[in-house]
Amino acid sequence: MTPPYSQPSSVTHDQGEIIVDGPDGVAVSLTPEAALITAGRLETEAIEALLERGKTVVTKPVG
Repeated sequence: MTPPYSQPSSVTHDQGEIIVDGPDGVAVSLTPEAALITAGRLETEAIEALLERGKTVVTKPVG
């Protein structure tokens, strides 16, 4: 298994598709519905991982 990436992926939309471009050429195209479900799953798992590491979790920008 390769080490996890610390750089966030970029996300755009084009003609009804959500396009996620990540490091090392990782790319995926999703329907809006699949993107929303995936986003929720990513948030849930990321929060759980941070809590396991004892990190404070902020899901919305402050200010």
